[in-house]
Amino acid sequence: MPDYNVSAALDTDYYSVFAEIDPADREVWGRARQFVDEALPQMNDYWDRAEYPVHLVKRLGELNLLTDGIEVPGLEPMSPLAAGLVNMEISRGDGSLGTVVAVQGGLALRSIAFHGSPEQKERWLGPLARGEELGAFALTEPDHGSDSVSLETRARRDGDEWVIDGEKKWIGNGASGGVTVVWARDEDGDVRGFLVEQDTPGYEAEVIEGKGSLRAVHQARIRLNGVRIPLENLLPGARTFKDTSRVLVATRLGVAWSALGHATAAYEAALNYAQERVQFGKPLVRFQLVQDRLSQMLAELTSMQLHCVHLARLEAQGRMRPTQASMAKYHNTRKARLIASTARDLLGGNGILLENHVIRHMMDIESIHTYEGTESVQALLIGRDVTGFGVFS
Repeated sequence: MPDYNVSAALDTDYYSVFAEIDPADREVWGRARQFVDEALPQMNDYWDRAEYPVHLVKRLGELNLLTDGIEVPGLEPMSPLAAGLVNMEISRGDGSLGTVVAVQGGLALRSIAFHGSPEQKERWLGPLARGEELGAFALTEPDHGSDSVSLETRARRDGDEWVIDGEKKWIGNGASGGVTVVWARDEDGDVRGFLVEQDTPGYEAEVIEGKGSLRAVHQARIRLNGVRIPLENLLPGARTFKDTSRVLVATRLGVAWSALGHATAAYEAALNYAQERVQFGKPLVRFQLVQDRLSQMLAELTSMQLHCVHLARLEAQGRMRPTQASMAKYHNTRKARLIASTARDLLGGNGILLENHVIRHMMDIESIHTYEGTESVQALLIGRDVTGFGVFS
């Protein structure tokens, strides 16, 4: 048994940001909390062993927590706010599981929902949303991360088939079985999306080992060597990189929500610990320095909450601009890093123990700070918007 009970949820909401949530959204949040209560006791071990608990993906699907706000026939839709609360709550439990929601629902499911044919939607939306199939989104390449628009993977038409050649890296679910949305340039140089089932000949994927972050979800390096797929596996609605970006922009706010979940876990662990830990004859919460650090963390956390909830409302009204989502990610991942670092320090030596959760969140934040567009890229997107000058080169 751990020496301290730091994982108890405290529902931190200093400004009552969540006080007037619609009952339907609160019910979705409650299902996400139920899932975290079930999964959290398992996650330190999975993270430590770098093993992917695939059975929990199915459980997410059973609780209808994988759709990320996408409408799927037969499943109850969730609002942008509810989708954000799911991202927040699952990441409060564990970042690897939060990444599953981002990849399965935010990227793979959304790619097909936005750009797929009616037949593709009928085949894949339900199974992906229910966690019966795993989905991957293969855009990043070994030599192209932030400059993903320069991707080198190629697709050429050969009779009744497409033939795909290239490499991808850092692809969540890319070696776990299921379907991968592969982004490649066609013979005209346009970026197109293709549905590639992972047992297709020529599709070779290996799990990336040695990670110090998001250890309980598998990312893959993929090699596509003359992969042949039927013509109907082309996503008809994806014709340029702008269509790819439409998927990425829609998931960027989800990363801001995930950062909020990580930060909430770190802050609440620190507060729980400070109330239990006794030094020099009294609990840590009775020391001025500790109260100052808790106040700093709470102020940053409250700012993160305001960013997320306000933009969720703008999104629901169809008024959220892409660079506003960039601002939320830019702000929240930076603040999450700061909160996690402060919490780790407040826990002292106990802060590096997995049983106290903070170090796991601290390491996982490093990944969400990078994926879906690095801090530098978000800053340049915002800078271009406010100055009118693009300085990407």
